[in-house]
Amino acid sequence: MGDLLSIALWISCVLLVLWISRLVYSIWWIPMKLERYLKEQGIKGPPYKLLYGSLKDNINLVKKESSKPMNLSHQIVPRVAPFLYETVKNYGKLSVIWIGTTPRVNIMDPELMREILSNKFGHFAKPKSNPLTRLLATGLANYDGEKWAKHRRIINPAFHLEKLKRMLPAFCTSCSEMISGWERLVGSQDSCELDVWPELQTLTGDVISRTAFGSNYKEGRRIFQLQTEQAELLILAVQSIYLPGFRFLPTKRNNRRNEIDREVRALLTGMIKKREKAIKLGDVNNDDLLGLLMESNFKEFPENGNFKSIGMTIEDVIQECKLFYFAGQETTSVLLVWTMVLLSMHPSWQQHAREEVLQVFGNNKPDFDGLNHLKTVSNCLVHSLQYINLCGGIGRCNPSLLNLIPQTKGRNGNHDSI
Repeated sequence: MGDLLSIALWISCVLLVLWISRLVYSIWWIPMKLERYLKEQGIKGPPYKLLYGSLKDNINLVKKESSKPMNLSHQIVPRVAPFLYETVKNYGKLSVIWIGTTPRVNIMDPELMREILSNKFGHFAKPKSNPLTRLLATGLANYDGEKWAKHRRIINPAFHLEKLKRMLPAFCTSCSEMISGWERLVGSQDSCELDVWPELQTLTGDVISRTAFGSNYKEGRRIFQLQTEQAELLILAVQSIYLPGFRFLPTKRNNRRNEIDREVRALLTGMIKKREKAIKLGDVNNDDLLGLLMESNFKEFPENGNFKSIGMTIEDVIQECKLFYFAGQETTSVLLVWTMVLLSMHPSWQQHAREEVLQVFGNNKPDFDGLNHLKTVSNCLVHSLQYINLCGGIGRCNPSLLNLIPQTKGRNGNHDSI
C-alpha cells in the first residue's frame, strides 16, 4: 500500500512539474523569444509583461483619457486609441504591442500593407480571436480558403443592386418612425435636447431587423437586443486575460453568455425552418436578407432542396445572420452619429444638404432614383467615412495622418472642410 502511495505521489509530482514547465514555457519563454526576434528585425514596442502583456496599460490609459472632457476636434486618436498612439509616437511606424502573450505588430507603411494583403501564398491568415467571440458571431469574416469562397458565392447575390432596392421601403419605414418620435418629443416647444447615439443604434438595429427578417422583424428586434448585450459581455472578456477552459465554468457572466446564445439560436432556427418549409411549398419571400440568402443557398442543390455540404447548413445560415447584425449595426450607427457631429460643427453644410433634399424630394417619401441625385448628402457621408477610416483605422497607427483633413469646395467657391 505504501509503495502504491509513493508511486502515485511521484507521478503527481512529475505531472505538476510538467504542467508548471509548460505554463512557464507558454507565458514567459515563448513571448520573450518572440520579443527578441522582433527587436532583431527592428520592431520595438512596450516590453512584454508577464501574462497580461500590454492589456493593463491599455485599459488604464483608456480610462484616464475617457475621464477628461472631450473637445470638438478631429484629433481624436489620442482619446479613442491612446495606447496605440503613444506606442507609435515612442517606437515608430513599425511597432509591436502585446495582447496577453500574443504580439500584435502595427504596420503603417502603405507599400508594406499592400504587399502583405495581396500575397497569395497564405502566410497572412486571419488572427485567432478569443473563443468567446464565437458566441457573438462567426461567418464569412472569419473564414479562409474554400469555406470562405463558398460562403461568398452564396451570399453575394443577396447584395446585388436590384435586390437591395427592394429593401428601400423598410429603410423608409424605420426612419419615419424615428423622426416621428423626435417630433413628439419636441411637441409645442421650439427645441429639445436629445442624445442621438442610442436613437441611431435603435434605428440601425430596427433597419437590420426589417431588412434581414421581413415580417418577422419583431423577433429580429429581440435578436438585436440580445446581440447588443452579448457584445457588451465580450468587451468585458477581451479586456482581461483569457484562461483556457475558464469559459466552461458556471460563472454569472458565462451563464448569461450561454443563455443569450441559446435564445438567439432558437429564434434564428425557428425563422430559418419556417422559410425552408415555405420555399419547399413554393411560397417564396425573397425581399429580405434571410429570404435572399436561402434562395441563393437552395440554388446550390436544386435537385432536392435539402441542406448538404455543397451549400450552407442551418448552423452556417445562423452564423451569417448573427454576423450581419454585428457587422452592420454598430458600423452604420457610428457613421450616422459621426456625420451628425461633423454637420453640427459646420452648419453651412447642414443648410446645403437640407436644401438639396427639399429640392429633390420636397415633401414626398424618398425613392431610389431620387437618392442618386443627392450629391451633397453623398459627399457628407463620404467625407465622414474618410474621417472614420483615417482616425479609426490607419490614423490610429500613424499620428502624422491626423492632420490630413479632406477638403471639399463649398457653393461659394471656398474650400470648407466638413
